[in-house]
Amino acid sequence: MLIKTFKVGEEITGYYLVKAKNIKTSSANKPYIDFTLQDISGEVNAKLWDAKGDVETQYNPGEIVKVMGSVTQWQQSVQLKIIKIRTLNEEDEVDYSQFIPTAPIEAQNMFDEILGFVAEIQNDDIRKLVEALIEIYERQLMYYPAAKSNHHAIKSGLLYHILRMLRSAKALGSVYKNLNMDLVYAGVILHDIEKINEMDASEVGVVEGYTKEGQLLGHIIMGIKRIDQVSERLGIDPEISLLVQHMILTHHYEPDFGSPKKPLIPEGELLHYLDMIDARMYDMNKALKEVETEQFTEPVFVLDRRKLYKSKFGVSEE
Repeated sequence: MLIKTFKVGEEITGYYLVKAKNIKTSSANKPYIDFTLQDISGEVNAKLWDAKGDVETQYNPGEIVKVMGSVTQWQQSVQLKIIKIRTLNEEDEVDYSQFIPTAPIEAQNMFDEILGFVAEIQNDDIRKLVEALIEIYERQLMYYPAAKSNHHAIKSGLLYHILRMLRSAKALGSVYKNLNMDLVYAGVILHDIEKINEMDASEVGVVEGYTKEGQLLGHIIMGIKRIDQVSERLGIDPEISLLVQHMILTHHYEPDFGSPKKPLIPEGELLHYLDMIDARMYDMNKALKEVETEQFTEPVFVLDRRKLYKSKFGVSEE
């Protein structure tokens, strides 16, 4: 039974992928497991009360489980109270594509198109820097999401995010002639590249958590360090290395979001807004898919808790 079809008060049985798992203690001082379960249609919070056995090693992120439960409601959201849960056995026949939301473009095709943008970079040092970093991360790029939750938190989501930003950058580059498009393309491709080391993701595209370095530093500082290291190794012009590092440092724009400085070059300013546009459009499209035409969504947390309206004239991206 698809998660998006859950109705409060009914009992369900089905297979779901464990996206997240947290072991907590109830008010009665008993352990319970707080899950996020997902399938191709969406995700739901689920509780396994009075969890018994080795709860630390059971039902880990990335695993598919069979669940029987009752659908409840908590704070206007659907929730699942788990009655029974087990891992897969040899008799279960499941299709992983039904559990893992994936970018709508095949990963290799996205990667090849991105390489086409890299080939357009005319400055040898910028192109060498980008090529070197892509080569390091090619395998992980094929499946890594762009986030643990929110925008592009899907298999191959990081590639999808980069590609859409590159396409937008090319269009805007034809309007604003004061841009060094080599720097813009480099900034787009590299701005989130260290999310691969910030997050611990399985090959099915599920983020199990954050690495130690990811928690202590974050992908922005990690990205600056990596660019500096690779630039030093390749003998990249120090000015180019500095400019690319500046773009990575400033792309979140505000200190509260991890950027201690705002962009001081136009290419960095554009990078920030390209990132914001793509994230917002993704989150809006995702939220609007869940409602009927001429209805409002529930408050969308990442969009300042706005309730979006699905117009009959709107266009949904599949």
